[in-house]
Amino acid sequence: MIMDLKATNKEDAIKEMADLEVKTGIVNNEDEFIKSIWAREDESTTGIGGGIAMPHARNKYINKARVLFAKSKNGIDYNSLDGQPVHLFFMITAPDGADNTHLQALAKLSGLLVNPDLVEELKKAQTPQEVIDLFENAEAKKDAEDKAAAEKKKKQEAAKAAGTSKEDEKPLIVGVTACINGIAHTYMAQEALIKAGEKRGIEVRIETNGSEGVKDKLTPEEIKRAKGVIIASDKKVDMPRFDGKELVSRPVVDGINKPNELIDDIMDGKASVYHASASDKSDEGSSDASVGVWGKIYKNLMSGVSHMLPFVIGGGILMAISFIVENYMAGGPKNPAFIFLNSAGNLAFAFMVPILSAYIAESIGDLPALMPGLVGGYMAAIVNGTNGLQVNVQAHATSPAGFLGGIASGFIAGYLMILLKKIFAKLPKSVEGMKPMLLYPILGLLFIALIMYYIVNPIFSSVNFAITHFLNSMGTGNLVVLTTILAGMMAIDMGGPFNKAAYVFASGAFANDPHSATAAVMMAAVMVGGMVPPFATAIGTTFFKNKFNKEERRAGVSNWILGFSFITEGAIPFAAADPGHVIPSCVLGSAVGGFLVGLWHIQVPAPHGGLWVSPLANHIWLYFLATIIGSIVAGLVLSFWRKPISKDPDE
Repeated sequence: MIMDLKATNKEDAIKEMADLEVKTGIVNNEDEFIKSIWAREDESTTGIGGGIAMPHARNKYINKARVLFAKSKNGIDYNSLDGQPVHLFFMITAPDGADNTHLQALAKLSGLLVNPDLVEELKKAQTPQEVIDLFENAEAKKDAEDKAAAEKKKKQEAAKAAGTSKEDEKPLIVGVTACINGIAHTYMAQEALIKAGEKRGIEVRIETNGSEGVKDKLTPEEIKRAKGVIIASDKKVDMPRFDGKELVSRPVVDGINKPNELIDDIMDGKASVYHASASDKSDEGSSDASVGVWGKIYKNLMSGVSHMLPFVIGGGILMAISFIVENYMAGGPKNPAFIFLNSAGNLAFAFMVPILSAYIAESIGDLPALMPGLVGGYMAAIVNGTNGLQVNVQAHATSPAGFLGGIASGFIAGYLMILLKKIFAKLPKSVEGMKPMLLYPILGLLFIALIMYYIVNPIFSSVNFAITHFLNSMGTGNLVVLTTILAGMMAIDMGGPFNKAAYVFASGAFANDPHSATAAVMMAAVMVGGMVPPFATAIGTTFFKNKFNKEERRAGVSNWILGFSFITEGAIPFAAADPGHVIPSCVLGSAVGGFLVGLWHIQVPAPHGGLWVSPLANHIWLYFLATIIGSIVAGLVLSFWRKPISKDPDE
């Protein structure tokens, strides 16, 4: 123990604790040990809030597993999650190849340190023996509580088996806690939520997804009985099992700092009902069901967009390749390769709006809404046809309702199905099977056809025609402004709502008219805007190594490829770690690239592919040049703006 740390900053505090580890024979190489501690800090701070920090390491430079306790009277700025100074330090060490002793110690400590009374007593402790006594008493008390809870659960299970259980009389909330590293925050959030529930007479059962794997796994029976679900997690958890439950999803620190607020959201009915989407079931991703109205609209829209994109990308690139064949190979439009590729691309495009509409509807109203959404999207997409329905629709719409009409039909079909479910909710159980097999398909189709025929198509066909005409008639000045804005938006959140809005706007215009020069310029702008952030971070980590740590430099290498491939998400780790410098720099560079695209009228008739589809550009070298200039601007601004790192564990 160090009962009075002399250090006044984070670097000196780590050095002072490391000195004692070496002096007492726990560490055999102080320099390498300190590097490993800093490597962990660079991933994310171990200052967990509440005046506590838990620096830890496991490697070959450590001889024995141990916890070092240190106390700072005045507190030290440790870059903690809550921004408050740290008074209590727990440096946890474990030798390389050892078991999970240090993780067990972290979990145990985390569970104890949730108790604010213990934390305050530790801050007041004057001698090592006082610290030992405080921990022994706290551990004994917690062990007794855990034993009592286990015995209570055993009795409840026995009573349930005997049919005499009153368990259902007490409200139950279930949840999952998980942090990126799966150590301290995971267990502290679990403990905080359980204790908050106990104080209010609410049973809270929390599954932890930590470094040792899933612990206290929730059973299907518990999930079924629960009033709601709390997800306090910074990483993906198994979500589809919570389908149909009221669910709140927040960062893990909210589980530690705001347990009562999360419980209130469930108990007061403020949580939204979670519906597992197709993507949830395939990749077990987490979902935020606690978002507001706009958040739910965005989620439903993105469900449709994510299913639509393969049709846009696959069809668009094949059509673009067909144009190359038409221009550079013998036969022109009669070339068999051109006919095949162009036909395949057009077939994919024909499904784009119906698929968009169908999966927006399915995200809102579940599977019964899929068919009405698909039909509504098809009605929005048609222009001319040979069958009666298409011709009659055209009597009310001189041009297709298109992309916007497809979005409208998806939301209408989804909420129409929710309405039908409420109307038929009280039907006798004997006719329950009729609803999905007869009532929902017939009435869903009937109403969406009427709404599309008389309302949506007449309105949105006019809107779609006006937008298309406006875009195609834009002068150079207006086009430059538009491409600058679109490209800049691609870098604001790098895959989030702004990024998606810009991409969907451009790809929607391209899908409405793949032969439009303006749409091709817009696609070039969003691709340049999306390539700049990963390229900028790659430039910075390559040429300004002293401004980035080891992990960032390693990520920067892969960003050369990600940038080339139009994968903006490669820059997200940099933006998450340093948003104040990374995001403004990238937005500026992307906007510069978009400005040049509009100024030089660069066209890329493909909805994806980055620089891999540069042969499709009307000005290949200018397309490269706009990307390079935007990336260099962003990379230089970011690198000159950032300060050299104060401590690099690799140097």
